[in-house]
Amino acid sequence: MNQTLVAIIAGIAAFWVILYALFGKREEKGEGLAVDMFIAMWRTKKLLGLIDRIAGKNKRFWKVYSDVGIALGFMGMAYVFYALLKTALQTIQTGGEQAGVQLVIPGVTIPLWYGLIGLAVVMVVHELSHGIVARAENLPLKSVGLVLLAVIPGAFVEPDEEELEKAPLRSRLRVYGAGSLANVVTAILALIIINFAITPILQPAGILVSGVLEDGPAFGVLQQGDVIIAMDGERITDMESFINFMNTTKPGQLVTLTVLRDGEEITLQLKLGAHPDNPEKGYIGIYPAQHVVSKIGYENVVLPLFFTLYWIYVLNLGIGLMNLFPLVPLDGGRMLDDVVRTYLPEKVAKPVRYFTIGVGLSLLALNLWPALANLVG
Repeated sequence: MNQTLVAIIAGIAAFWVILYALFGKREEKGEGLAVDMFIAMWRTKKLLGLIDRIAGKNKRFWKVYSDVGIALGFMGMAYVFYALLKTALQTIQTGGEQAGVQLVIPGVTIPLWYGLIGLAVVMVVHELSHGIVARAENLPLKSVGLVLLAVIPGAFVEPDEEELEKAPLRSRLRVYGAGSLANVVTAILALIIINFAITPILQPAGILVSGVLEDGPAFGVLQQGDVIIAMDGERITDMESFINFMNTTKPGQLVTLTVLRDGEEITLQLKLGAHPDNPEKGYIGIYPAQHVVSKIGYENVVLPLFFTLYWIYVLNLGIGLMNLFPLVPLDGGRMLDDVVRTYLPEKVAKPVRYFTIGVGLSLLALNLWPALANLVG
């Protein structure tokens, strides 16, 4: 195992041991910090007043908003179920080699902070939306707070589950559907900002080498982080020009690369191999990605803002929709379960719930199997 990874894991473990020793099990009266191994939760009642004020300003708006959440909930539930069923069938047809959810994109390094910020936004808007709609429905909240799961930050709103269980079906569905609706709305807003405020001031400026295959022709020549700006004197600015050039190459061809490495322009020569899918085409053996620069400068601000918004968009859309999968304890599962229990007799509702759980777990297992098999392999 990589020594850096071992050091990171050891550091995380040491952090949690110390945190548990100092603050473990010290929560009092539903408030304060409670620490268990690899999970820390800070609860407070002080923010409940703010949620009350937001929910109370225009209850009619929040009711319409949450009705949209119900509609989105059931549509999203059907979509996610269909998408997972489709890839599960592909997994079965291909023997588990090609389909399935991709947990890791080989060769692509995702900056940790962008992902953590995006994930924090997912949690905050999701839980805040749950809380506001609950109060708009006159359902009490116990507390709000922050959570740290290993290294993943988040937030939560803790409703009074007994009162929620007693509420009318529509009120419960409004509360459940509000979280994913907030995530989808946030994703749309992030996408609008990206398309209309950030993208216009960005321009393509070469091909980023986000990874190099160890058994590929570029291994030992190119490095992760290099930016290819020309090939055989032909300017390479975007993925289209890169693909067009590679389509003209042959195996064994010697290509002169102009590369930006650590801010300096260097020239390298690389002998192409045969493409795995088409032996008559040249093959470089890298994971290419579009490199962009800011037209107005301030790249230390513009580019991090772009990538942060991008991951806010991706994670809110992906997690928001996945949360609608009809499997308890996900919101989609709770919505479906409440509808089944309300409209079907218990002797029918119970087997339907078990059937839904079985199908849901099977679909998740089939979708995760290829990625897990690749990690183990």
